[in-house]
Amino acid sequence: MTQQESELFKVVVNDEEQYSLWPVHRTPPNGWREDGASGTRDECLDHIRNVWQDMRPLSLRRHMGD
Repeated sequence: MTQQESELFKVVVNDEEQYSLWPVHRTPPNGWREDGASGTRDECLDHIRNVWQDMRPLSLRRHMGD
């Protein structure tokens, strides 16, 4: 297992419902909150693929009436 594979991450989301990875040992930056998922990089990316179906920011989706 490489060092990158052994690093743990958490999934974070902002108010626009955009997702990202963040190192598990660090506090998310301002404007981002933990979504509850954590694990290896690949596990977190799989989680994001499952929950982030519409890549448009929330404000745009609301503006378009979706």
